[in-house]
Formats: sequence, C-alpha cells, structure tokens
Amino acid sequence: MGALTGYKVLDLSILVQGPQAAAMLHDLGAEVTKIELPEVGDLGRWLTVAVDDDRSPYVEANNRGKRSVTLDLRTTGGKKALQRLVETTDVLIHNFVPGTTEEWGISYQDLTKINPKLIYAAGSTFGPEGPNSKREGADMVGQAEGGIVSVTGHDDGDPTIVGAVIGDHFGAQNMITGILAALVHRERTGEGQRVDVSLVGSAIYAQSSEMTYTMLSGKAPGRPNNNHPILRGLVHRCPTSDGYIYLLGIPEHLWNDFATCIDREDLMDDPRFATLVLEQENLDTLRGIVDEVFPTRTTDEWDERLQRWGQRYGRVKTYDEVVTDETNLINGYVVEVEHPEYGSITVVGNPIHMSATPTKPAVVAPSLGQHTEEVLLEAGFSWEEIDQLRAEGAY
Repeated sequence: MGALTGYKVLDLSILVQGPQAAAMLHDLGAEVTKIELPEVGDLGRWLTVAVDDDRSPYVEANNRGKRSVTLDLRTTGGKKALQRLVETTDVLIHNFVPGTTEEWGISYQDLTKINPKLIYAAGSTFGPEGPNSKREGADMVGQAEGGIVSVTGHDDGDPTIVGAVIGDHFGAQNMITGILAALVHRERTGEGQRVDVSLVGSAIYAQSSEMTYTMLSGKAPGRPNNNHPILRGLVHRCPTSDGYIYLLGIPEHLWNDFATCIDREDLMDDPRFATLVLEQENLDTLRGIVDEVFPTRTTDEWDERLQRWGQRYGRVKTYDEVVTDETNLINGYVVEVEHPEYGSITVVGNPIHMSATPTKPAVVAPSLGQHTEEVLLEAGFSWEEIDQLRAEGAY
C-alpha cells in the first residue's frame, strides 16, 4: 500500500515535466494511465538511445509502471472516451500549450462539469497568462528565460545550460506539490481545483536566494566560476591529480583540522582564513593555496583525508560512478531490477523514503497503446463501442 493507493491519474503530458510528475505519483501508489496520440505517442519515444537502438531514456525514466492508452483527443470519439475516463479520475495532468485543451473541448471548465472533484494540473513553459503564454518551449527554454543560463559557466566563456533537464525537473516537482496540496484540500472540502505550473516560474523559484540577492543589491550575482557567486567562504572546485573535489566552505570550528588535513599547520588559527565568511582578497589567496595543494594527491586520497578530518566536501562523480556508488545503491537511489525484455538493468530509484507507505519504483514502461482496450473496458465501454471508436479513428 502506497500513500496514494486508490487514486487514479490520467497523464496526457509528454517528455519530462508532466510525465515525471505522474511517475512520482505512481511511485507513491497511484494508478497512472498515460494517454498518447495514436501512431505517434509521447514525443519522448522518438528520442532514442541511438539510431539503431529504439529504447528511449525519456520514456523508460518517466513512464515506468503506467498503462498506455492511445486516443486522438481532437476527435469526437477520443474526447468521448476521455470524458468517460474522467468520471472516475482523481488527477489529470497535461502540458499542452495554453489554449489547446480549450480548442479541443477538454479544458478544466469542460471536464469539471463531468467530475467536480477533479484535480486538473496544467504545465506550461511561461505560465497560463501574459504575452508569452502561448509560446511553445521545453526545458532549455525554461532554463534560458528563467535566468539559469545567464548564471551558469565562466566569466571568460559563453553562458550555458545545465547538463540535465533541470528546468523540467523543477516544474515536475512543483506540479507534484500543487497536486498533493489540492488533494489535501479536496479531502477537507470535497472541492477539486486547477493547478498551474510553468518551467519559467519553477526556474525562478529554484533560484529564489540568488534572485533575492539581485533584488536586494541591485546587481546580478554573476557566474559561479567554479565557486558560488554570493557565498564568501571556500566554496570551491579543487583539481586533484586525477579528478575534482568540491569544498563546501570551512567554518571556524573546522579550520584547524582543515589546515592539518592539507599539511599546512602553519595556517592554523590564521585570522585571514579561520572563518566561514572571508574578505575577497583572503578568499582569493586561500583558493590559490588549495589549488596548489590538491593536485598533489588523488581524489581517493583526498576523500580519505577529508573524511578523517571531518570536512564538508563532495567528489565530482561521473554518471558511471554515481550509478555504482554503494551508498546510492543501499539507499535505493539507484536500483538493480530484472526487466522482462532487457534482463538485469539498473534504474533510477525513488529519492523519497516513507516508513508506513514505502515508495516503489516500477520497472517496465508501456509500449504505445498497450492497454487501450483494457482501460476502455474497465471504463464501461462495450466491445461494440470500442470497435466504433477504432472505426472513427479515435485510437
């Protein structure tokens, strides 16, 4: 039994923002049915591992455990089928461009006439209102228009996106939060509601500290340049002889141990450095010191020494290292599973641990339309009605 066991979710969304939100609801126990366009499906199905390998990282990561139903929601039959499904649905998710569902007759206003308790979650790039609302976009647009790209990289280089679809992830997490809050409200009042979440708004919220710095100081924090633009401690990327270590600042009570750790006992109790907040000149001097010291040992050696002296740091790990890390495997952040088609594989687990209602990531993502007739029969359609839907091109 999961926390959301018994709840039904219809996922009309594509790619990452909506599908990842629906995937989390599934891991929390909900039953999720994915609605896809016949013969095309989620656009993520076309973003494959390689030209000669049609497995899709986007589909496998964000749609495991869902059932796939093909419906053309632009047709009368497709809309009729969706309306029938909505009658017993708790949450509907989509990330169509604002105005699309109104054109198709499946807007919030249309569907809540059928089910007033429906939680209707709409994702977008720019938000539901304003001059940019109807512009199409995806993760990179959210990163760019939300300010993330402008503060990523180095001063002597071009701005760059983050190396993951982090904008979509922010949007998915905020959508999940809104949906869960709406479900709590419905439990109290019996009232459904609409939840709107955008990539740009989520990117701005994710940078609330840095954005507030700009609003307070009147200037942008700038790019990190391997450090953090508004933290004045030793938040610094240190090159080792075979990799990198990131230091997370050295508070005063850890300074002498740090000086010992790097074999610079001469710096113990040095007032220039024995504080979490340093003057810029002293910070630059300290960065120069560690940049000379850290290349003298391997990452493993620094890992052992920094742990021994109780320092705050992180190894800069590759994806290969992350997915084989013992701690990540023990905590279930990465899970080894048996796939019925691919055999033994490793998948991303769920980062949330719950003592009474454990999360449980699924293994298999559905093939396109795999469960169409099964779901329609459960919704009360007869075989004659299903045949008619097929004849009309509804699925």
